[in-house]
Amino acid sequence: MTLTLTAEELFRSAYENRYTWDKDFPGYTCDITLTNPQGTYTAKGEIKANLQFEVSAIEDESAKKAITGQLWEITIHRVNHSFEKSHGENTFSFGEKDDNGAVEILVGGAGAGNKYKVHNNTVSFVYRKIGNSIVAINTFDILNTEEGYLSQGYDSIYLEPETKQPKGGKTIFHDTFEKIGGYYILTNRRITSEENGESIVTEYQFSNIVFN
Repeated sequence: MTLTLTAEELFRSAYENRYTWDKDFPGYTCDITLTNPQGTYTAKGEIKANLQFEVSAIEDESAKKAITGQLWEITIHRVNHSFEKSHGENTFSFGEKDDNGAVEILVGGAGAGNKYKVHNNTVSFVYRKIGNSIVAINTFDILNTEEGYLSQGYDSIYLEPETKQPKGGKTIFHDTFEKIGGYYILTNRRITSEENGESIVTEYQFSNIVFN
C-alpha cells in the first residue's frame, strides 16, 4: 500500500528536517575576520543562549554593520521555531515537478504568492516576498547531519515584485560548518556577488569558538 503525502505534509517534513540548535544551546563567543575589497577587519562576536548577539572590538562602522548582519543570518536560521509558528496561517498545494524530482509547493493564506521546492526531504528553493522585494534562493549543496540538514551552497537574487525582473546580480554563498561542542557552527562564509560586471568576493572567518 502506497501512502501519498499532502503538499503540507511534504513541506512540513522538509521544514522539520532543517538543522537547528536545541533548547540547551549555551551560546558562544568567537573571533571574526571580514575580508573584502576594502580591506581586512577583525571583531569579537557573541551569540547568546537566547540567540541574541553582539559585535565588539571593531571601530569601522561599515564593517561592523556587515558582521552584525552575518550574526543575524546565523541565528535566524538556527532558531527552532515550530512549523505551526512559522506556517500555521498558510495553506499548501502542489505545483510543478522538476526533472530531478524536486516538487514545487505553492503557498496560500497569509503567505500567498510564496513558493518552495522540496527535494529529498530538503527545501531546495525559496521564493518569498520580503518587504518591497521578492527573494529567490536556490540551494545546490547541502550537508546532511544526524540532526538535520544544513545548506552549504546556495545562490540568491532579488526581484521586482511587479515585473519579476532582477534588481541586481546573483549572489553565491559557500558555507563551511564544523561540529564543535556537540553543535554545528558556521566557521567560514564566502560570498561572491556582481558589481558593475565584476565579481566581488567577501569572506567571513569565524574562529576561536568558545561556548559560554
